[in-house]
Amino acid sequence: MGNFQDKLELSAHFRLAARRRPALPLAAGPEARGAPWRRAEPMAAGVARLLRALRPGAAPVLSRPVSSMSPVSPVPSGSPRELQTLRVARERPHVLHLQLHRPSKRNALNLQCWRELVQAFQDISEDPSCRAVVVSGAGSAFTAGIDLADLGSIVAQLPDGDAARRAWALRRRILEFQESFSVMEKCPKPVIAAVHGACVGAGVDLISACDIRFCSQDASFQVKEVDMGLAADVGTLQRLPKIVGSQSLVNELALTARVMRAPEALSCGLVSRVLPDKETLLEVALGVASAIAARSPVAVQGTKINLVYARDRPVSEGLQHVATWNMAMLQTEDVPKSVQAALDKKGPEDVPFAKL
Repeated sequence: MGNFQDKLELSAHFRLAARRRPALPLAAGPEARGAPWRRAEPMAAGVARLLRALRPGAAPVLSRPVSSMSPVSPVPSGSPRELQTLRVARERPHVLHLQLHRPSKRNALNLQCWRELVQAFQDISEDPSCRAVVVSGAGSAFTAGIDLADLGSIVAQLPDGDAARRAWALRRRILEFQESFSVMEKCPKPVIAAVHGACVGAGVDLISACDIRFCSQDASFQVKEVDMGLAADVGTLQRLPKIVGSQSLVNELALTARVMRAPEALSCGLVSRVLPDKETLLEVALGVASAIAARSPVAVQGTKINLVYARDRPVSEGLQHVATWNMAMLQTEDVPKSVQAALDKKGPEDVPFAKL
């Protein structure tokens, strides 16, 4: 487009052309509003604003007065929404610990829990002070899977009559259940699953949507759905093959409902660490979450988003995506801050990164 002086001259030309045109009253008819010279005025003003904005060090230019703009609603500062089946606590700086909390039911996922998982992770995604999440289960097990008491009520709530309409209604419910775990994958903050005891059925779907998985020595994993007369439909069959890397093993687990113990889960890549007990498991998981939270949130969240994006696409498409992503994100102040910290022999935890 030429140098900056050329831009200024072009801007001046448009402003001069605009001043030479007589202004029309606001009530001018359609024939006047449709005149070509009339359409040049807003274009000239728009070009002028754009060129002023491009000037180095220029302040942002608003197209209308601040007083006429709709106010932006701040993020509510009140207490988080009340959850009945989950517990969310800030265990470390910038780290949240979400706990499945139905210990008397071995954390079986009832309908309310499925809904609250969506609500909780929507809130976490929008929380600028949160940079990493640990998910665990209260009591003796991670989760026993879907609450069987709710299966009958799901079918009972379907409309009577036409089979096609019942099918469409059931499909909508299945998609709602899928979102309860997909919301973890969509959350830009890394999610760490800390599994102890039994992780059954929907529990495998849940951890498959997490970014990092640790377990205790007593952990066991079971794709239980075939024993219940159905195919797993909320993520295991789609995500587990990409995690484990052995289609044969995934097929065996999904078709037989065989229980897999912690050592096998480690060897096949379902988990990346096995810890001796639940206490150590949570301490390690929170420690890793803290290490993640100490890094630039721009870098961390961009890394997760690009990892998820590239997983289901060709390498060339993933490279194009990250190039487009970083053409903006490389301009963050976090890059020079991190580089300076490295030159000063400091760690990321010594850098005061702004909230994101």
